[in-house]
Amino acid sequence: MLADKMMISPWDRWYSTSCCLCCHVRTGTVILGVWYMLINAVVLLILLTALNDPEQYHLTSAELANDLDVMDDANMCIASAISLLMILICGMATYGAYKLRAAWIIPFFCYQIFDFALNTLVAVSIVVYPNTIQDYLQQLPDNFPYKEEIAALSNICLVLIVLLFIGCILGFKAYLIACVWNCYRYVSSRGTSEILLYVTTNDTTVLLPPYDDSVSVPPKQAPPPYTTA
Repeated sequence: MLADKMMISPWDRWYSTSCCLCCHVRTGTVILGVWYMLINAVVLLILLTALNDPEQYHLTSAELANDLDVMDDANMCIASAISLLMILICGMATYGAYKLRAAWIIPFFCYQIFDFALNTLVAVSIVVYPNTIQDYLQQLPDNFPYKEEIAALSNICLVLIVLLFIGCILGFKAYLIACVWNCYRYVSSRGTSEILLYVTTNDTTVLLPPYDDSVSVPPKQAPPPYTTA
């Protein structure tokens, strides 16, 4: 028994078919994919509206003490293309989880890994260069809420607050990555379990159904109780 526990890989120890709210990882992945699609659809709608009416949505750098526009047409087009690509990736993950297609979930999982690594680099850069927080606060507009109160805090306190906030985000993102990975493993295992098995004896060959199909078959009804005439 102890040897079997030691042979279990770390991936198998963290594998589970349930996620938050006690729902299945397949259902959680579908909900997560739809949620990401809605967010990116709203962002894409805002960007397209800004392209149609640039005077209303452009942030001139006179407000941020710079000489360039913060969001020009080229940057908006790039952001719109990224939002459209994200909608496609999230739609693939939702379809893959719903239709039990493991390959369709991989792009969304890769995006999660990239996003997690990017946020980790942000946290590392804050630790290495703590003065960047003060520089960022100085670039904010004067009407930004609580700007003076935040700037009055010490540099160490600001770094701890930002690292705590980023740490909570990283923990939540790691949990979502684990949910999507467990969904991928579940869908992959479902695909392998549907392979038909042949059991050959000396005289006959028997075709066995998949395990899930045999389990889902309802048991036969018991015969009626015996009654004496």
